[in-house]
Amino acid sequence: MIYIERDAQGKIITLRREYTPGMECKQAVDNEILEFLGQQKTDNAVLQILAATDVGIMRILEDLINLLISKNIIMSTEFPEEAQNKLQQRQQIRQKIGKETLIVDDII
Repeated sequence: MIYIERDAQGKIITLRREYTPGMECKQAVDNEILEFLGQQKTDNAVLQILAATDVGIMRILEDLINLLISKNIIMSTEFPEEAQNKLQQRQQIRQKIGKETLIVDDII
């Protein structure tokens, strides 16, 4: 999610990842946000939108990898050793904080 601030005419003037009072919540891929970014003409504006969606994408990819491994479609040993270590670390952290259902479980 992205939080936006509007001017008196209702036009977007700021995008943020964190909420502050008075801001409106929007989906990252929204026509109005894309139009605002197109007007900015800066790489920083594009980086802001990408950064705001990174966490959600990482979680989806992690869940997808775990789902594919659990269905024996891929093996964890097929990943480079560094990637295996990172996936194991995240699994251990998730086990400590409580198991949540997979986001992509219903997709496949």
